[in-house]
Amino acid sequence: MTILDVRWRLVGQPGRSDYLAGHLPGAVFVDLDADLSGRPGTAGRHPLPDPSHLQEALRAAGVRQDRPVLVYDGGDGLAAGRAWWTLRWAGLTEVYVLDGGFAAWDGTVSTDTPTPERGDVVVTPGSMPTVDAAGALEFAGRGRLFDVRAAERFRGEVEPIDRVAGHIPGARNRPIPDGPDYGSKDEPLALYCGSGVTAAQAALAATLAGYTPSVYVGSWSEWISDPDRPVALGE
Repeated sequence: MTILDVRWRLVGQPGRSDYLAGHLPGAVFVDLDADLSGRPGTAGRHPLPDPSHLQEALRAAGVRQDRPVLVYDGGDGLAAGRAWWTLRWAGLTEVYVLDGGFAAWDGTVSTDTPTPERGDVVVTPGSMPTVDAAGALEFAGRGRLFDVRAAERFRGEVEPIDRVAGHIPGARNRPIPDGPDYGSKDEPLALYCGSGVTAAQAALAATLAGYTPSVYVGSWSEWISDPDRPVALGE
């Protein structure tokens, strides 16, 4: 099994410093910003990575086509959820998340930085369902687009990260701590957040609950990059 340490913070000290201070034996660090996402811009703060770049990063980390992958983060599930979803999107089928992350690990901790044998994984993009801005609006029109950010961000009362507050018109708010209850499991649904990280975590929970969610990866940070897109406030 290949073990990937994907500890990450939205703000503050980079996750690599946590990795260097101690990690699961044999784990290799993979950077959410640099490896599991593309460059921030009009496609959002954490767009999909270029498939060739992702493939190179995964091969350098020792990921192989025929070997399961275990990912873990600091314990909040955000980076691990995004890693799980991105690797599944890339075509890997055996991807697992360490429940509770590094905080829940009670085994040996290592400070050695391994040099893994180069992997042979072949990235096949598109293996998980996604929607773009137009698709998100279509889901919203059917009442099946869910914003998993905190309620006050959804309502536009506060916006600590993005330059515009509010939500996509027609979206429904289901903050991730409330759990993956999106109604009928027979109807398709789409999830979004601020930049596609929390939405990926929500997609993991929804998948475990029996849903087949699409993720609007660009999420709110992409939506507001076009001033012609409408913005809703309040409930």
